[in-house]
Amino acid sequence: MSTRRRAAVAAAVGLAGLTGRGLAHSGGLRGTAPESLAVPTWLFLATGGGVVGASFLLASFVTDRAFLTRIDGWRGPTVRVGRVGGVAGRLLGLVGLALVLITGLSAGSVTPTEPARNAATLIVWVGWWGAFVASTYLVGDTWPTVDPFRTVAELLPTLDRAYPDRLGAWPATAGVLGLVFLEVVTPMADDPRLLAVVVAGYGVVTVAGAVVFGSATWFGTADPLSRLAAVYGRVAPVARTGDGWTVRLPGTGATETDWVTGRDEVALVVAVVYATTYDGFVGTGLWQTVAETVVGAGLPPLVAYVGLLLVGFAAFLGGLWAAGRLARRTAATFLTPAALVRRVTPSLLAIAAGYHLAHTLGTTLALTPATLTVLAAPVSPPATVPTLVVPAWFGAVGIATVLAGHLLAVWVAHTVSYDLFPDRLQAVRSQYGITVVMVAYTMIALWIVTTPGGAPPYV
Repeated sequence: MSTRRRAAVAAAVGLAGLTGRGLAHSGGLRGTAPESLAVPTWLFLATGGGVVGASFLLASFVTDRAFLTRIDGWRGPTVRVGRVGGVAGRLLGLVGLALVLITGLSAGSVTPTEPARNAATLIVWVGWWGAFVASTYLVGDTWPTVDPFRTVAELLPTLDRAYPDRLGAWPATAGVLGLVFLEVVTPMADDPRLLAVVVAGYGVVTVAGAVVFGSATWFGTADPLSRLAAVYGRVAPVARTGDGWTVRLPGTGATETDWVTGRDEVALVVAVVYATTYDGFVGTGLWQTVAETVVGAGLPPLVAYVGLLLVGFAAFLGGLWAAGRLARRTAATFLTPAALVRRVTPSLLAIAAGYHLAHTLGTTLALTPATLTVLAAPVSPPATVPTLVVPAWFGAVGIATVLAGHLLAVWVAHTVSYDLFPDRLQAVRSQYGITVVMVAYTMIALWIVTTPGGAPPYV
């Protein structure tokens, strides 16, 4: 691997989809995963799937409804964050955005063009996509305070037009998929100027949406990055309430019944799960073989990537709806498949969080010293920036985070089923379908994070 490619790989932890070509795909746990497994791959994956299946069996023995209610409803002390904290968060977001735009647009004339030495690339990938997004599910969702686009929008007058109900969360869903598609097919991670232009373009679009429909409506419904952070925040152990910030058990925020209200919200959650899967899959040898085959047969590479995005998303979404139909039969309930799917979908957020951490943690740790060094001197950083060497065994951490996310998802689904059904056997049987889906997701995620890969072909 060339020095330039290695630098690009290292810089790959970025703004939810506003990214580029090999960075996110060869970085993260992919760069630290073992080249081969000590046991056959099929046995390793079957073991991972078996862990999830076994966790369902163990959870099914927890039938004390009062105990489940106490666990799900437990809340710790509430802490108020004063006005100073809010102002500091907004200033941090605005300063970060300004640095991205200034250092990105001036790349090649004032600031370096190398991704690992340009503040725009490091802020977007390491600071936002790697560290900040992880904080939304490991700690709590502070994006509404830090979001610089929201801060700007709230300073502007609004037209307060009625947001079309039929759109719902579909713009956010399309945005999440569209951003990860840009991450895969464009060279923005290698080109700080292009990255800055895309960030600026995103800002114009989202601020315009907030001006037309109002900040609360736009950022709470249609803005992709805000919705991404908000759904991840459902997994977090700290939650914002009307009285301040309160502590809860991880994953319990996903069991609330008031936010997944339709197919659009279901699709949004699945898009969050699928985005990182798509991002990782395009760097595998299997996709390279498939892509070379279909492109060799005359299909344009861009069409191949669009097809993978849409077909894969449809498969993930279709599997969830199939689980809902199966749950209706096995639980012998009059609830519709749509109602069952809406209630069980939030459990998948724990899976998304575990896979995101596995996909980005290695690169985030490796590039943190470089990020701090460049931020100290964004115009003239040293010719060689420091990095941490991630040891080979670190690949096991990615495997552990994937499995932890799936185990938490099983527990959340178990809690939801007991909230839905009065009969214990009904509650257990209703989980058959979603458990199968979770086992499938587990095996796919484990295969991706343990498969040596590289940059996607043709891009």
